[in-house]
Amino acid sequence: MVKSKPAKKKPAAKPVAKKKVAHAAKAHPKPVKKSAVKSHAKPANKVVAKAHAKPLHKPVVHAKPVHKPAIAHKPVAHAKPAPVLKPVAGTAPAAAKPAVAPAPVPKKPSFKVGELVVYPAHGVGKISNIEEQEIAGIKLELYIVDFEKEKLRLKVPTNRAEQKGMRQLADRSMIEAAMKVIRGRARIKRTMWSRRAQEYDAKINSGDMISVAEVIRDLYRSERQPEQSYSERQLFEQALARFARELAAVRKVDEDQCVKELEDYLARNAKRGATSDKAEDAAADEAA
Repeated sequence: MVKSKPAKKKPAAKPVAKKKVAHAAKAHPKPVKKSAVKSHAKPANKVVAKAHAKPLHKPVVHAKPVHKPAIAHKPVAHAKPAPVLKPVAGTAPAAAKPAVAPAPVPKKPSFKVGELVVYPAHGVGKISNIEEQEIAGIKLELYIVDFEKEKLRLKVPTNRAEQKGMRQLADRSMIEAAMKVIRGRARIKRTMWSRRAQEYDAKINSGDMISVAEVIRDLYRSERQPEQSYSERQLFEQALARFARELAAVRKVDEDQCVKELEDYLARNAKRGATSDKAEDAAADEAA
């Protein structure tokens, strides 16, 4: 008979639960004593109370405004009133005379009735009358100037006649200076005819005898020179008639007679200019 070996006894399991419980017991903190809680709570409250009691920001102290003392003004010395003169016994006080502004002295007209004058835009005219008219509530003294050839009547204020360019007839020295200008050489600018025509028209209507003579000198064409255009011839005849009319008024002769004299004068002057030009050319050839 076989004997069986006795079964080995297993070792007893270690008490795990007890250890876990022990560890769990260790994990829990010990109960805090009331005295400890109280001791920790009190100083915290005191610190907070003290911190809130003190102001965080210092109060700003505003400086008192400094006012400068006002400047003392010196008293102004007032002028002493003029002494009142007492009237002498037995005499009456003199009455004060009212101040009267002097009346303006009317300016005498520069031109007389029946006098021949030159107006820039129309030439020679005659003053037929000086009359007063009320225009827009203002009284004006006017020259009545008649231009017989144009059948025109012009009214010019006496205080603005000279500003408008109205003048007396040219004297002898002025006529001689104008004839000297006509005798000179033509001075033609190298510009467009439209611009030169405007300049010539302005000279004719300027009322200046020298300016009119310059237009006659520059626009005259002799028989040997090329023909003029219609506008050139028209301006030349206008300047010649304006010059001859004033010359006739000064000499007290007919206007047509003065026109003929001027044309002859221009023709003779052109011939003299041609002969002088030939002499100059001949002298230049000899010198060469």
